[in-house]
Amino acid sequence: MTDLVATARSLFAPGKGILAADESVHTATERLAAHNITTSAEMRRQYRDLFIGTIGIEQYLSGVILFSETLLEKGNDKKLFSASLTKRGIMTGVKVDLGTEPFPASQHELITQGLLDLPERIAKYKKQGAVFTKWRTVFCIDGGTLPSAQAIHENAKRLASYAKDSQTAGLVPILESEVLFKGKHSRTRARTVIEETLQTLFSVLDEHAVDRASIILKTSMALSGDANEKKDLPEEVAEDTLAALLKSVPRQIAGIVFLSGGQTPDQATDNLSAICQLSKKDGGTTPWPISFSFARALQEEALSSWKGKEENISVARAAFLARLAKVSAVLI
Repeated sequence: MTDLVATARSLFAPGKGILAADESVHTATERLAAHNITTSAEMRRQYRDLFIGTIGIEQYLSGVILFSETLLEKGNDKKLFSASLTKRGIMTGVKVDLGTEPFPASQHELITQGLLDLPERIAKYKKQGAVFTKWRTVFCIDGGTLPSAQAIHENAKRLASYAKDSQTAGLVPILESEVLFKGKHSRTRARTVIEETLQTLFSVLDEHAVDRASIILKTSMALSGDANEKKDLPEEVAEDTLAALLKSVPRQIAGIVFLSGGQTPDQATDNLSAICQLSKKDGGTTPWPISFSFARALQEEALSSWKGKEENISVARAAFLARLAKVSAVLI
């Protein structure tokens, strides 16, 4: 029987984090198009291979979250991506939600879909090499009205159902609760929303008898919205983020990983560094380990160098490794 607690904790090896390479077809297409790269199934495979095939990533990564189609694909070395990762001691995860849709009770809000046949899909992914899973839910901020209590509770119920299904199947669940960076809101408002969403989430998790000890929380940082003229200092982000988490997250969970959520690579790295420094102040203030689960913040510089061209792969991979090294260094 799989020891889920041990698996979850091993994702927090010193100096290591998780690469989120789980963009959907739509998101991957947008990401590549932003760099003038013509998209196709083969180009998406090459996009994954650019990162997974980089030599030395095991120094910095404990896990990689894949999109479902990637579990069945092979790298340029003709090996399944999951097998290649496993050989290097990197655990394979998979995104199991099926994206968002408008919330019927509030058309300006989103709920995450994918519960209908989830146990069957999770069982299939496990056979294909996955040892952990991820489900993402998102919350937009609009003044003091959004997110609504109804949307918060409905998304919490779906996260809890997912987490229970994942644990039952013997896979570690990562619960991603993203408070969107987009908007004019203040950092204080973002902190409040993080507290509200997480307090509701953990209350509902208890109602569903989800084992806290083997879950990983993937969360946003407390940030002023991208349309707000206020530019947060890393120290301000760290103070409000940790305050929200210490108020809302039980000490028993396996750990917390931060998403980059539209921040630039330097912004995400600097804010994570400040969070880690504050968490270690006065002998340590956090009861759970902290790490990263970045996507764009790790990939952006490499994509800018790659441009979809084979002759640029080595330069792009060097940029990827350099960013990984910078992010890893702030954890230690």
